[in-house]
Amino acid sequence: MAVPVVIRAVARAELPTLLRLIRQLAAYERRLEQVVATESDLERTLLGQSPVAEAVLAWQGAQAVGYAVYYPVFSTFRGRAALYLEDIFVVPESRGRGVGYALMRYLAQVAQQRGYDRIEWSVLDWNAPALSFYRKLGAVPKETGWVGYMLAGEALEALADGRAGD
Repeated sequence: MAVPVVIRAVARAELPTLLRLIRQLAAYERRLEQVVATESDLERTLLGQSPVAEAVLAWQGAQAVGYAVYYPVFSTFRGRAALYLEDIFVVPESRGRGVGYALMRYLAQVAQQRGYDRIEWSVLDWNAPALSFYRKLGAVPKETGWVGYMLAGEALEALADGRAGD
């Protein structure tokens, strides 16, 4: 008999577990060296005075087998908010056992309860298992024509200080 999947919001005492799972996702995505988040960072941003995102853990029995981190985004053209899925991860040994489905279903319920009209996320183009999973759920790739940008580090500081664009 399959062990049921329980999804619940991450608690302070579970932040080490969440960070361990974040590192596992980063290793899977071949980006482990980019993980600089600490438990303190997660506590401040997920559970602090002004949280900017939410996180849930997927449990099977006493074992955390996955997580999702998400936050609201807004479309001025649509005049509606959406749920942006920053991360979703299921430990390899639990894949194909309904954990990912349970996480996505939970997120769909959150989106509906909050009046959001969609869930958006990005997936690496080489992650064939994830692409297949999302297609099975009925998700479709966004054909936006947009190019993603990021401003960070020295460039961010220079712009904030008025030194950029010289």
